[in-house]
Amino acid sequence: MEGIEYYLDAFRNYANFEGRSRRSEYWYFVLFNIVVTLLLASTAIFLPDYIAFFLYPVYVLAAIIPNLALVVRRLHDTNRSGWSLLFTLIPLAGAIIIFVFMIEEGTHGPNQYGPDPKMVPEEDSYI
Repeated sequence: MEGIEYYLDAFRNYANFEGRSRRSEYWYFVLFNIVVTLLLASTAIFLPDYIAFFLYPVYVLAAIIPNLALVVRRLHDTNRSGWSLLFTLIPLAGAIIIFVFMIEEGTHGPNQYGPDPKMVPEEDSYI
């Protein structure tokens, strides 16, 4: 799956807080989210202010739920509950803790949140 597919997949599964997500899925979403945010923020140069200042907040609001769902699925991949996201309420240290969780490799094999997303399902072989 290419990077843009990971980004679009996050919006397709915008309210799916179950299962697991790979590191690449999360970080491609973050990358494209930053790019889109910067593009929308820079539209103030080319578009009238009332349009530019409308597009940016609409996108940010539209991306909140997909981002939260993806973070929860990423936490599930590291065998942590989605409630671990509450660490972000701790100033500075919470953001560092979540960052470490996001860069950690997921647990190998299935865990309590579902099958390993890195495992490719075996294809039926015909003899």
